[in-house]
Amino acid sequence: MFKNYYLEINPIIATQQCFISSNNRRGVFNREIMLPSDNARRAGRGPTQHTMFETILDEEERGQVGIGTLIVFIAMVLVAAIAAGVLINTAGFLQTQAEATGEESTSQVSDRLQVVSQSGNVTSENVDGEDTRVVDELNITVAQSPGADNIDLSETSVELIGTGGQNTFQLDSENTATSIDIYTGADDDVVLTDASDRADVGINLDAENEDGVYGLLEGGDRLSVTFTTPSGATTSAELRVPTTLTDSQTSVRL
Repeated sequence: MFKNYYLEINPIIATQQCFISSNNRRGVFNREIMLPSDNARRAGRGPTQHTMFETILDEEERGQVGIGTLIVFIAMVLVAAIAAGVLINTAGFLQTQAEATGEESTSQVSDRLQVVSQSGNVTSENVDGEDTRVVDELNITVAQSPGADNIDLSETSVELIGTGGQNTFQLDSENTATSIDIYTGADDDVVLTDASDRADVGINLDAENEDGVYGLLEGGDRLSVTFTTPSGATTSAELRVPTTLTDSQTSVRL
């Protein structure tokens, strides 16, 4: 099958001859394009209508090519939409996880207790057959650290480490060895809600008594006390008993 095509190149009109193989049944056309020649210009052919599209007589093959292109395009759109959805979901998950991690990290840093003062109750006890002045109870005043949120003291744990060993317990109402007294709150209040709140934490050290923990402190003993709030923030204090405890003393600053 032979067809003539005219390509208007202003101001010269040239002839393109396109040969289409009729045996090609897959819609792929073999073309031979003749470049403009002097013979075509000397022929004096007048301008003809400019043709932009070629005519394909096999309607079935032309439809197959269009449907294939459309299927590929739709597939590309679907793949892009799925990929975008996955990226959006991943970004949202990472953002949520980052916010939660940031809040937990901030709580572990800021939601701490601050030790305001520490003292001990002095009494006489029989130690190794001798009447000895010892510290049998700790009284530690605590407050919120600057920037801290509410701190529930009943969920706060305490660790005691010293020459007498190590002991860990929680400041809850079921532990008879400890007591919590918030000066600015009600009698049963155990939550620090303001920076001005102060709480006295009492710890019974008489381990021979069922209500006591750790053991009695004698003159010169050292004790490390660590408070861990529900958020995981820790506060440590080093307590040191004076070398000499007199009979006139009922309490001593540690």
